[in-house]
Amino acid sequence: MAKNTIIPFGPQHPVLPEPIQLRLVLDEERVVSAIPVVGYVHRGLEKLAEQKDFLQDTFLIERICGICSFIHSLTYSMGIESMMGLTPPPRAQYLRVIWSELHRMHSHLLAVGLLADAFGFENLFMQLWRTREHIMDAMEATTGARVMLGTCCPGGVRKDIDPELLKFILTTLVTVEKEMDEQMPVLLNDYSVKQRLCGVGILDKQTAYERGAVGPTARASGIAMDLRTHGYAAYGELGVEPMVETDGDCYARTKVRVRELYQSMNIVRKAIGQIPAGPINVPFKTKPDGEVVMRAEQPRGEVLYYLKGNGTDMLERLRVRTPTFANIPPVLAMLAGCELADVGVIVISIDPCISCTER
Repeated sequence: MAKNTIIPFGPQHPVLPEPIQLRLVLDEERVVSAIPVVGYVHRGLEKLAEQKDFLQDTFLIERICGICSFIHSLTYSMGIESMMGLTPPPRAQYLRVIWSELHRMHSHLLAVGLLADAFGFENLFMQLWRTREHIMDAMEATTGARVMLGTCCPGGVRKDIDPELLKFILTTLVTVEKEMDEQMPVLLNDYSVKQRLCGVGILDKQTAYERGAVGPTARASGIAMDLRTHGYAAYGELGVEPMVETDGDCYARTKVRVRELYQSMNIVRKAIGQIPAGPINVPFKTKPDGEVVMRAEQPRGEVLYYLKGNGTDMLERLRVRTPTFANIPPVLAMLAGCELADVGVIVISIDPCISCTER
């Protein structure tokens, strides 16, 4: 009887944007199981956060992940505000939504572009990333930065967006939507794309629930879970609904992200149309004391922060659980039984962020 073969997939691999290793147990060309190996980019950020004061930490926290950096600082700031009894002004809450959704859009465009690259559709990959540049330009115009915005802080935000720049965002979204209307039918309807995505990497609803899937990975398997529906920041006034598919394969995960791209554009437009006038932050003299768990919806799913303060400038403990960490057990279930040629596409379909996971 032939023995199974174990081969490494990663941490350096043309299809992987970040370093994770999967030790694949193979029976010829079929994957029997996969064993994850992490730890290649551990940076010790949680320990470093305990050595900076809680205001300096807002800049450190953004560097956990460049793709969803603003939502990291938002979740952290909400946790600090909870401990200090602060309520940011309404305008700040709307600005937080606008920047969060711009981040979600550039993250999803990056993700579907990398997916196109994973199955060899280089032209579509470049077109999607060209469209993403418009979103990056909007963030740079409103904050001065393309990735680490540095605008969210306990008590509100550090910068406002004037009416002219709000109009610029709306104009940008018109351009983005026009280009997406040309690209997304190719991504979702092209025969060769469907051949690589449909029925590949299936994660059924029960397995997704048992293995703790979050974000588009969970919603593509029929789990209607989106923390924005809890109404944090200004989401409670903007009518957010989970984008749900039921097939649970790579195609369904892609379709969820495409639908969320259009949803994010509508949320930003609605937020700009409803944004109230007023201050963008509230002053405070207290310091964080107590314990709090805060959650928010990143592009990849639920991020969870545990913060412990002791009434000083320095936090006693900071702990982060990122969505990719939650989605590793589900992706191992997807890989069992798949073809070796599909491993890269399946892994990319959860939009992994290993820097986030390892911190």
